[in-house]
Amino acid sequence: MTQALKAIYRNGAFILQTAFELPEGTEVELLIQSPYVVSPPISNTEAKQRFLRSLVERMQQNPIPLNAPRFTREMLHERC
Repeated sequence: MTQALKAIYRNGAFILQTAFELPEGTEVELLIQSPYVVSPPISNTEAKQRFLRSLVERMQQNPIPLNAPRFTREMLHERC
């Protein structure tokens, strides 16, 4: 059986956002669909410098337009 459930990762545990009964010890598979997944750190100094240079170049090539809408605090937080 496949069932999609939403959860938030907090303090080392996944907290379900939807009510769902699972028997104790049930094995589940998690598929992360978040842009916030952190890549492993770059340990090689030269590789890190190349990455940071390319990141800055991409940011400079794609500036935020001056007429871009301003987000309010409410707009930046999800509401249930």
